[in-house]
Parts: sequence; C-alpha cells; structure tokens
Amino acid sequence: MPSIVLAARAALLASLVSLAACAASAPRDPPPADTPLLLVSIDSFRASYLDLGLTPNLQRIADQGVRAQWINPSYPTQTFPNHYTLVTGLRPDHHGVIHNMMRDPELGRFRVNDPAAIGEERWWNGGEPIWIGAQNAGLRGATMLWPGGEAPNHGQHASRRRAFDPKISEMARVEQVLKWLDEPAATRPHVTALYFDSLDKQSHDYGPNSAQARAAMQRIDTALGRLIDTLAARGELDRTNLIVVSDHGMAEVAPEHRIAVEDMVTVQEAVVTSTGQSIGIAPNKGYEAQVERRLLGKHDHYECWRKGELPARWQYGTHPRIPPIVCQMQEGWDAIEREVLAKARPGQTRGSHGYDPALPSMRAIFIARGPAFRQGATIPAFDNVDVYPLLARLLGIVPAKNDGDIAPLLPALKAQAAESAEATEKK
Repeated sequence: MPSIVLAARAALLASLVSLAACAASAPRDPPPADTPLLLVSIDSFRASYLDLGLTPNLQRIADQGVRAQWINPSYPTQTFPNHYTLVTGLRPDHHGVIHNMMRDPELGRFRVNDPAAIGEERWWNGGEPIWIGAQNAGLRGATMLWPGGEAPNHGQHASRRRAFDPKISEMARVEQVLKWLDEPAATRPHVTALYFDSLDKQSHDYGPNSAQARAAMQRIDTALGRLIDTLAARGELDRTNLIVVSDHGMAEVAPEHRIAVEDMVTVQEAVVTSTGQSIGIAPNKGYEAQVERRLLGKHDHYECWRKGELPARWQYGTHPRIPPIVCQMQEGWDAIEREVLAKARPGQTRGSHGYDPALPSMRAIFIARGPAFRQGATIPAFDNVDVYPLLARLLGIVPAKNDGDIAPLLPALKAQAAESAEATEKK
C-alpha cells in the first residue's frame, strides 16, 4: 500500500512539474483571435526621416502609438539579411542569409535579382519566419513581396503570398493586403508582412536626399494612409496591431567615391563573393597567403579581416557561407566590378547601405499602434533581433529559437505598463 501511495505521489509531482514547465514556456497574454498583426517594412527608411515632415501618415501612427528612437540593424546592413532577421530573430550569422550576394558549395550563387535562387528554400531554412511559426501554431500567415516570403520553409509556404515584383505599385500592394484582411475569419491571415522597396531604389539611383527619394517616401506614406483609413472605416484599425519597421538606413555616395574590386584583388588571386560595401573574398588555392598580405588591415577607404577576426560587436563570422576574408568599406564608399562602374552615370550622386550598423545613417525605424501598444510613448533604441520575440508575443505563440530579447520592447506594451504601475503602487 505505501508503495502505491508513493507511486501516486511521484506521478502527481511529475505532472505538476510538467505543467509548470509548460506555463513557463507559454507566451503571456495571448491575443484575441480577431486581432490581426500587420508588419510593414519600408526598405532604407532611415530613423531620422520621420522628422522631415514628409510622412504625415507615419507620423499619425507614431502619435497614436509608440515610436523607438531607432532600431540597430544587424551586420551586414543589407536588405535580405536584415529582413530575414526581423522575422526570425536570428542574426545573419545564424540564419544563413549572410548577404544580398553569397555563395554556397552546394547551392551555388545567390543574388537578389535571381528568382530561382530567391525561391530555393535551402537558402532560407536556417531560420523559421514568423508566418511559418504562426501556421505551425494553427494560425495563418501572409507575405506581400517580403524578402524571403516567396520561398518555402522546410516545405511550407505562407497561406497567402505574392512574389516580389517591382512593377506592383505601393497602392496596389496595400489593396492586396486589404483584400486578404477582408476575408472571412476562417481564411483571413493572422499575421501579414508587407514590403515597400521604392525608397531604396530611388535612394540608390539618385541619393538619399534627392527629390526622387522624397517622392518615393511620400508615395509610400500615401499608401499607408489608405491602409489605415480603410481599416478605420471598417472598424478594424483599433483591433489591429500595426508595426512599421525598416531594415536599415541609407548613406550618400559622392560620384567619385567608388573603387573597382579588381583593384583590391585580382581574379587570378581570389573569387569575390560579394561587392558593394561588405566585400566577401575567397582566395584561390595557392594564393591564400598572398591575398592575406595584400588585403588584411586598413586601407585608404576600407579595412579587411579574416572572417573569425571581425569586430565582435558585429556578431558575424562563423557561418560557413561567409568567405575567409571580409572587407568593410568606409561610409560613403562603394567597391564594384569595373564593368559595372563603366556603366555608371558620370557625376551622379548615389546612395548605399551595407556600412557599419553603428553609424547614424544606418539606423532603422520602428513605430507601432494597436490594442497591445501604449499611446504617445517613445522607447530607447534596440537591436532588430528583438522585433521577432515581440511578434511572437502579439500572436500568442511560443517563439522559435532566436537571438532576440523582448525586454527592450516591453515598455511599449500596454500590459507591461499596467503591470509596472501596479508594482509601483504596491511599493
């Protein structure tokens, strides 16, 4: 009899431990089933742009919700690595999308203008994007042109998706998202990721301070005005958690601030795996020592390191896709193939990103409004890996393994503010 009692007590104790573990790992404050989450990215929208007075609808979102001083992007400050970081919470060094241009021994070459590479899931399987995590939890996800959104992840696509097409206007992108959000509850996505690229394109071509870049900024803002006004007319705006981010900022590049990568290292000596601002170099067999002597250390407009010796604050240099040597250009300088340089318009100021994430020009935006967020609050800067834990919390799902920390974003949330006030009163 005593042995039976002891066994029963042991079983009860094991059950309680199991329940406690589940409670500890479960997300807090799961949202109502009818609270959509909408994540919007404006590629290359520098944090300081919000203060230019050109984007009244973005300002309206900030005034009605929360604004961060800025987001610190991950290294390298490129579009594809940082967009995948935002939705996985992993550094590029961990999710494997290590640059806009990269090579893999099995997969070959990756470029952002290669649809076949972009749609190949093995480039993306190093992280679990939020829409896949949501679907694994029984919810539905949608991606509208989001970098990485058109590729499957371990065989699974978002339930609603549109592949990237620069010809789709800003307004047409918003209209498609509004159609998805107008579907019946049985099919409507719980989380939608919407991407705008025109500011990035115009900033690259004409510079971040150009009339063309400002016009793109205003077109995007007008489209966002259509989004929030339509949601408000439907009675859905105040039950939608809306977050607007960017991947990085943009710096101005003077016409003469460009060098040819062939002047850094010859094709006989090495393969250049990426160009632009973060330059990847893989020495050819037999040329390793020669290339290191030529490149390592500081130069007039760039500095080079072995991959394992990059600045620790960049948290970059362990992934197999990162080549043996990485050179980082100084702000406002590009390294491009000589053939491409020959086609450049003489005297044309351009824009570039890909520089040190600590530079003010690389700072990204974060604003948010909705039932989960406080109103009229400004929070300190945080790293972009921290966005993913927030997304998971808002969806009420257990986050996948990630490098982020939700703590910097808790002051943005109404529930956290209420808990803090209650704790203060008790003291």
